[in-house]
Amino acid sequence: FNISFDSKIADIEESIVVVAVNGAYAGYVLVADEIKEDAAEAIKQLQLNGVQDVVMLSGDKTSIVKKVAGILGINSCFGDLLPEDKVAKLEEIKKDKTRVVAFVGDGINDTPVLAISDIGIAMGAMGSDAAIETADVVIQTDQPSKIATAIKIGKATKNVVVQNIVLAFAVKALVLILGAGGLATMWEAVFADVGVALLAILNAVRIQKMKF
Repeated sequence: FNISFDSKIADIEESIVVVAVNGAYAGYVLVADEIKEDAAEAIKQLQLNGVQDVVMLSGDKTSIVKKVAGILGINSCFGDLLPEDKVAKLEEIKKDKTRVVAFVGDGINDTPVLAISDIGIAMGAMGSDAAIETADVVIQTDQPSKIATAIKIGKATKNVVVQNIVLAFAVKALVLILGAGGLATMWEAVFADVGVALLAILNAVRIQKMKF
């Protein structure tokens, strides 16, 4: 089409559609994804929950990726990546064996990376079926902030499990010692078994009352 338009629009980073009326340039339509409302807060919460590094791997233009990373407070980002490039980058990051690497994705192109990450997290609301099936964790909504919530729930669950194990061993050890000394009766043994199990269940139920 022989349509003259302002050369400055060629410098626009996002994808554009040029509009012409009767063969004359009339304007353009900019096509771009909106940053999720809670994306910046999600990054902040991840850092507060002990996530040391947040790295963005994207198939979008590098210039756009850097722009978004700057808005969200992400220091490390890579753009123009094919699926195999994402795999290579993640394998490079995983060379540090002291770290646990989680990858968050929603598209079919993210499936290989989700498969090799230590923890694969799929955004279930808009995610592809392949990504959801491959991931270890599926976030049912399209809210990135839920990832930090999942970490908090995981930590709380771990704490409760540790508490229950310590409680069970401590009570059973105490009853065992008392029994060896002839100070514990059958009822103490029953409490050490059934009673501790009930206490552990009640302690676990507390998680449902916690606010994350």
